[in-house]
Amino acid sequence: WGSAITPSSVREQLNKAEQDMTVKAIVLRIESPGGVVAPCQEILGEIEEVKRSKPIIVSMGSMAASGGYYISAKADKIVALPGTLTGSIGVISQIPNVKGLYEKLGIEIQTFKGGKYKDMYSGLRELTPEEKEIMQQMTDEYYEQFVEVVAEGRGLSMEEVRSLATGQLYIGSEAKELGLIDELGGLDTAIDLAAQLAGVEAPTVEYYKPKRPSLLESLLGLDLGNLADIIEMKLLGLSGQEIVLLQTLSHTYPQPQYLYQS
Repeated sequence: WGSAITPSSVREQLNKAEQDMTVKAIVLRIESPGGVVAPCQEILGEIEEVKRSKPIIVSMGSMAASGGYYISAKADKIVALPGTLTGSIGVISQIPNVKGLYEKLGIEIQTFKGGKYKDMYSGLRELTPEEKEIMQQMTDEYYEQFVEVVAEGRGLSMEEVRSLATGQLYIGSEAKELGLIDELGGLDTAIDLAAQLAGVEAPTVEYYKPKRPSLLESLLGLDLGNLADIIEMKLLGLSGQEIVLLQTLSHTYPQPQYLYQS
């Protein structure tokens, strides 16, 4: 699972492996810093569903952190390299205040709302103390949901997980000592472990990979609205760096995320 993978693409590949009667166990290769909470939860749900019929072993690449760890937590076994970056158990919510940027551009926003908090996520004004408390309560709830998943998946108490769930990254060797993973090794180790769990002596490995879009599909899938936004921002005199920043912010807030941010 990489940073651009969606729940639907994961579902498609898992369903193929589940329905193939020659497949006795599934190795899920994860390379991800995580992402928005809801898609992470959806992917975990798909994994739990398939796990009822076939063992699932996670093989972590160079990074399987935050949401990447979240979706791994309930696998039958987790394998990581000694230097894999994992953990980062926690949640982050951000609402950047872009009021100053709009003032720089000479843009004045007039807001009409029905509902006291309707514009609290707009990023066009400072949050009130009450609104900050609402955001923190929401973030705390997502945090507890993460802790619960890890506790259930790893056979740890909630308090044990909370002591680890500081947002800190752990390398693979440390994660094993802490009980966050089961074995140290690469993909081959995970495959051997899957064969053992499935009772297969000489396994044949079949790879299921998301379909790559053709050039035509990529062109047809261009976000022309986004392209228009970029042109408009250039006309407003924004630098390339400012445009990238705005695009990034528009895709990440106000959605809480199980995400390691570097």
